[in-house]
Amino acid sequence: LEEGFIRELVSKIQTMRKEAGFEVMDRIIVYQSGNDRLAELLDTHKAEIGREVLADEIRTGTEGGYKKEWNINGEKTMLGVEKINR
Repeated sequence: LEEGFIRELVSKIQTMRKEAGFEVMDRIIVYQSGNDRLAELLDTHKAEIGREVLADEIRTGTEGGYKKEWNINGEKTMLGVEKINR
């Protein structure tokens, strides 16, 4: 069950990267708010998720960047992605 949530989160974040017009290799910050269960999963699996979506940071409990509300397996949440300028 947990793995399903992680796969869905990665999928949604990748979709948002495309919608926001980021390049394939752009490093990002991921934001999440509005759902404690998903925040806990993001915190627990931060390294794994970060590797897959090229996120240098995953910030839970806050919003930023390009935002979108999602329903992930019945859990509503707000996700955001922001490109890191280097």
